[in-house]
Amino acid sequence: MKVLVTDSVSEAAVAILKKCADVDVKDTMPPEQLKAIIGDYEALLVRSQTKVTAPIIEAGKKLLVIGRAGVGVDNIDVAAATRCGIIVVNSPEGNIVSTAEHTIAMLLSLARNIPKGNALLHNNVWDRKLKGVEMRNKTLGIIGLGRVGTEVSQIAKGFRMNVIAYDPMVSESRAEKLGVKLVDLEKLLKTADFVTIHVPMTSATKGLIGREQLKMMKPKAMLVNCARGGIVDEEALYEALNAGTIAGAAVDVFSQEPAKDNILFKSDKVVLTPHLAASTSEAEASAARDVAEQVAAVLQGLPPKSPVNAPMIPAEAMATVAPFIAVGTTIGRIAAQLAAGHPELLTIRYQGDIARGETSPIKVAILSGLLEMMTEDRVNMVNADMLAASRGLRITEEKDPTCEHYTNMITVELGDASARRRVGASSLRGKTYLTQLDDYWFEIEPSTGYMLFTEHIDKPGVIGKVGTIIGDAGINISQMQVSLRLQRGGKAMMVMCIEEPLPEATHKKIQALPGIYSAVMVKTDGA
Repeated sequence: MKVLVTDSVSEAAVAILKKCADVDVKDTMPPEQLKAIIGDYEALLVRSQTKVTAPIIEAGKKLLVIGRAGVGVDNIDVAAATRCGIIVVNSPEGNIVSTAEHTIAMLLSLARNIPKGNALLHNNVWDRKLKGVEMRNKTLGIIGLGRVGTEVSQIAKGFRMNVIAYDPMVSESRAEKLGVKLVDLEKLLKTADFVTIHVPMTSATKGLIGREQLKMMKPKAMLVNCARGGIVDEEALYEALNAGTIAGAAVDVFSQEPAKDNILFKSDKVVLTPHLAASTSEAEASAARDVAEQVAAVLQGLPPKSPVNAPMIPAEAMATVAPFIAVGTTIGRIAAQLAAGHPELLTIRYQGDIARGETSPIKVAILSGLLEMMTEDRVNMVNADMLAASRGLRITEEKDPTCEHYTNMITVELGDASARRRVGASSLRGKTYLTQLDDYWFEIEPSTGYMLFTEHIDKPGVIGKVGTIIGDAGINISQMQVSLRLQRGGKAMMVMCIEEPLPEATHKKIQALPGIYSAVMVKTDGA
C-alpha cells in the first residue's frame, strides 16, 4: 500500500508508516495537484495546511483513511469522506498540554502587560507605570470542560485561582473531582475575572460569545480564546474593548485564517498570536506519531483509536476484541460462499467474555468478509451497515456471556427465511479455528487458502476415497478432521485444508462418490 504525507510531520511518524506501506512525503501542494495524484494512494496524512476537499476525496478511489496530525479537522470534508467510506482520524490528545499551557501563557501576558512592556523596551522606553493584575484568588471561568479545559483548570488551581466552568455535558461528580464548580453560561460570564474558551467550532457554538454575552462580563474581566475562530464575534469583541465593556482579550484563533487586516489588530487591548496554541515540537511530534499509528492500524484492517466519523473503540476494549477481528473476517467469508441464493438475514451471535464488551469491530470484520465477494466497495467501520442495508441484508446481533464449549465463540447464520447456514469459530492460542458448520462440530485452523467440506454417510471407506481422489490430482492436504458424528451410521462431515483449488473434474468425482451428500470448496483468504 501507499501513503501520501503532505505538510511537514515528524520523522518518527514517517518511520511508523514505512513499517506497513510505501510512503511519499511531499510539500503542501495546490488542490489540483493533490487531486491529480491522490488516486494512487490508500492513505493520506496531513496537518492544517492541506485542504482535503470533496473533489480530492472523490478522486482518491483507493483511499481507506485520511489522518489529521492534530485535533481540528476543519480542513477535511468529513461528510464527503463518510459518503465514500473513508475513515478520518485525528489526534485529540496530542496537543492538550501544549494548548493548555499556551492558554495560561496568553492569560499571564494579558494580565501582566508583558507584550506592552516588551514593545516599550524595544523602543527604548522605560515605563514602570504599567500595572497588571494578579491571578491568585481570582475566578477563572472555563467554557468547555473537555480535555484541554480540564488541563487548564488544573494549572489554574496551581495559581490558587477559583475555577468555575460551563459544560452541559459534564456531570457534577466529574467536576467535583476536578475541584471545579459547574454553573450556567450567564453566571460564569457575570462572575469570572478571566474567561477562557475550550469548545469545538460547531453550528451551536458559532458566535457563542457575542454582544449580549460580552455585556454580561465585568468591566475588569479579560477573555482568552485559544479554541477556534468564529466562536467569539470579533466585531463585538472589538467594540466591547473600545467601549471599556471588558478590560482586555487574548486571541490565538480567527474567523478567517491566515488572519490579515483583522479588526482586532486595531486594538491595543488585545494580545494576539497566529494560531500557535498547538505549535510546540513536543505536541507536533506526539500528534503525528498518534495519527501515523492509527493510519497504520487501518491499513492493516484494525480499527483506529480516534476515528472522527466512526465509533471510537477504547484501548482496553481493543485488547479483548483484536484477536477476533480475523475470526470475524474468516467466518463472514466462508458463510458468504456457503449460503445459497440471495441472503437476506444475518444473525451474529457473540458468546463468552467477548459478549460483555464492545463488538462493533468484529461486526465490521464479519461484514467485510461477507461482502467482499458481492461488492467492489471497501467495507469498514464507516460504511459497513450502509452497504449491508443497500443489499437488503437485515442484521441481528445476539450476546450471551455464557459459552458451553469455549471461552469465547462467534457464530454467524446467513440465508433467508427458508434456509440458513451456520458458521462458528473461536480464537485459540492467538489463531482462528473453525469450530462449527451447521450442526457439525470440529476444531480446525484454516491455514491454507482453500477448504473442502464434505457431508457424507458415516461408514468405512468414504473418507479414504475422497483422499485418494485429491491425492491423484496432485493436491496436498495440509489438515483433515472429521466432525463429531450426529449418530452412528448417520451423517458426518469431513473438513480438509487443501493447498490449491480442486480442478472441476476432481470436484465432480468427489461429488459423485456413493455416500457423499455434498462437497463444497471455499476460499478462506482474500487474496
